[in-house]
Amino acid sequence: MNEQPNILVIIPARGGSKGIPRKNLRSLAGRPLIYYSIMNALSSRYKLDIYVSSEDEEILSISEKFGAKVLMRDAHDAEDAVTLDPVIFSALKNVENIENKKYDLVVTLQPTSPLVTANSLDKAISQLINTQETDTIISAVNDTHLTWKLENERYKPNYAKRVNRQELTPVFRETGGFLITRAKNVTKQNRIGEKVDLFILSDREAIDIDTYADWGLCEYYLKRKKLLFVVSGYEEIGLGHVYNTLLLANDIVEHEVVFLVDNKSQLALDKINSKNYPVYMQTESDIVEDVKQLNPDVVINDRLDTTEQYIAAIKAAGIKTINFEDLGTGAHIADLVINAIYPEREVLPKHYFGHEYFILRDEFILTPVQKPSAQVRKVLITFGGVDPNNYTRHVIESITDYCQGNDIEITVVAGFGYSHYETLAPFSEIEVIRNSTNIAELMSNADIIFTSAGRTTYEAASLNVPTIVLAQNEREMTHFFATAEHGFVNLGLGTDVSNEQILEAFVSLAENYHSRQYASNLMAKADLVSGRQRVMKLINNIVEQV
Repeated sequence: MNEQPNILVIIPARGGSKGIPRKNLRSLAGRPLIYYSIMNALSSRYKLDIYVSSEDEEILSISEKFGAKVLMRDAHDAEDAVTLDPVIFSALKNVENIENKKYDLVVTLQPTSPLVTANSLDKAISQLINTQETDTIISAVNDTHLTWKLENERYKPNYAKRVNRQELTPVFRETGGFLITRAKNVTKQNRIGEKVDLFILSDREAIDIDTYADWGLCEYYLKRKKLLFVVSGYEEIGLGHVYNTLLLANDIVEHEVVFLVDNKSQLALDKINSKNYPVYMQTESDIVEDVKQLNPDVVINDRLDTTEQYIAAIKAAGIKTINFEDLGTGAHIADLVINAIYPEREVLPKHYFGHEYFILRDEFILTPVQKPSAQVRKVLITFGGVDPNNYTRHVIESITDYCQGNDIEITVVAGFGYSHYETLAPFSEIEVIRNSTNIAELMSNADIIFTSAGRTTYEAASLNVPTIVLAQNEREMTHFFATAEHGFVNLGLGTDVSNEQILEAFVSLAENYHSRQYASNLMAKADLVSGRQRVMKLINNIVEQV
């Protein structure tokens, strides 16, 4: 057989469907059902002659508009009792006359399987071309289950022993998606040769529309998009970006979610892996190439500032872009920028900033807010996932004598990437918790919190707990929420703050109940609980544009 045999695709499309009336013309995800099989064939890497066979003039007219050729089917061949064999045979003979050629392969492509991809169709065609002893290839799906049969009015098992599915003898079910055969096998009574191979489709591609439930499932899959989170997380910048995107991913159930981290972000990779999301590490010198290989519909960047070159390259590939906390030049051309932490230097369209767009975790939304106690009994120290400057030790050194003298407990929550545990060993009276899973409860029960100027300040504010802030770096100094206006005691860059200054700020807050009440009331004014809903609405608006 030649490298490119003559291949005829016949799409049989009756107008008289009874289960779902006018099925082939009804709108599925915004397109008539017949559209998907035609586009599938037109997208093939093979040169195909594509014909729609129907007795319905409207189906034929619309099919021509989508790029298919058409054959008017005899009304008798469109009756319910007529199988496809004579329909395909008649179409083959008619097309051979029209095209003045003999065909090597005949593909029956059913319009009722809209999720079959051109890639699967091409692989099946290649399989038949390259396997001379095979006569026919039929699309199928693995349908191995514990099944029963009705025999003599009693149900009996089709298995000898109840075992797990993977231990059963495999059973495969035809999907109806496509049947590819050598033209010599096509007769009025049959299209299947002696040697048959199956092409196994995924469960998604195997859906064949017979019912409205099938229709709804196909609608869901066709509207489902691929969202790629491109994230950074390593010791110098911490894991705040990772936690932020994991929260968003948890709220996205109707679309496929995948993660990509840059080649410095092993910490981020490990954390995302622990949550069982698909995650990849950058392998190309330019991460844009990794993005293109994953072929998303939307890229959500949470990796500090982006460049205009980076965003332009992604958009040139037809991919929508959403950026978080981006003060780089890429933010000017992104489709959406959301910034809950950094102040914007200028007012730009499609930019949303302020604490109203902070993404709060469920545990903080669900944890009850407690009023400040008259006496300070518990202090919580939590400086994020990494705490690169070891402010944890800095604060403990500053306040431990005062706390011991005033019966105040100190609890430390060390994050995922914290690596200074040996420096805490001298403080045996301090409770150290590693990678806490109930941080919201610990924060809620604290009278005063010490933290850096990142996302934890929003979490503390959501629980209305008075908080003392030490910024980890110059970038954190620009965060606009952790200020006196919102109830915080912000000491500035922590590396410039002495033990005496930390102690003074702590004692001033601990010994002034009214100051703590006032701070708590200021925090309560910020509507942080609704932030996630606002952000997801903005993201969904972009996804709907794809």
